[in-house]
Amino acid sequence: MAPTKWVVDPIHSEVQFRVKHLMITSVSGYFRNFNIVAFTPDEDFSEVEEVVFTADVNSISTNNVQRDTHLKSPDFFDVEKHNEIRFVADRYQHVNGSRYKLHGELSIRDVSKPVTVDVEFGGTVVDPYGQTKAGFTVSGKISRKEFGLTWNAVTEAGSVVVGDEIRLHAEVQLVKQTV
Repeated sequence: MAPTKWVVDPIHSEVQFRVKHLMITSVSGYFRNFNIVAFTPDEDFSEVEEVVFTADVNSISTNNVQRDTHLKSPDFFDVEKHNEIRFVADRYQHVNGSRYKLHGELSIRDVSKPVTVDVEFGGTVVDPYGQTKAGFTVSGKISRKEFGLTWNAVTEAGSVVVGDEIRLHAEVQLVKQTV
């Protein structure tokens, strides 16, 4: 039996991040353009064969044009050379109840590293248009410096401007594809 293919419903999904600024508050951002494709042997998501997530770095938004331009520069993502973030998951591990761990490789710039994110499966439902949808909340943390995003500055008091830990959060709806 062929695996079931699922694709992201971009209107009902969002991918966000948070990072400490001056170590006293967090700044949030998100990607306006991203894609997710998943393959499962069935519809209950008890098993997942593969998940591929990509984000267009040019679509990054922190609601501040100057900051977004800086994030796209060689100081951070260097979109002229590296315009995509990619996560390919190859293992989906049941923790308990509706909680899972998704293990895979995250690639940012020229750096690829193993990353594990937490997944809460919200279930599946048929929407008013007859489409089968599956919902997920995804969260995790990465070190930006491990991916070559090392730019920083220091204040007069000696505090760093941008924290190293990036907190990830996504609300995702996937749509079952019919053959």
